[in-house]
Amino acid sequence: MNLRRDVFQAIADPTRRAILTLLATQAMTAGAIAANFETARPTVSKHLQILSECELLNPQQNGREIVYHLNPNKMKEVADFIAPFAKMWDERFNTLESIMKNYNKQK
Repeated sequence: MNLRRDVFQAIADPTRRAILTLLATQAMTAGAIAANFETARPTVSKHLQILSECELLNPQQNGREIVYHLNPNKMKEVADFIAPFAKMWDERFNTLESIMKNYNKQK
């Protein structure tokens, strides 16, 4: 069975989000990433596999090690999907703020 990973299922996990945050500033090996977590290295490797399958990470062979790079193009796809929702909530909060200011003025 060929399991297709979903990007949003991948980033739903807090450990995977933490890995993405780590890799946002620099590429790292699996060992360097695992050193930031209290879980077993095979567990971190599984998280890296899932993130790579979703194309959120680009693994690059460097000698005997694999260096993981954040894939900014895939992250942009996620951000582009979320952007309309963020805009909608910003508008709603701005409306609420305006209503509250008017309410406080009337007191």
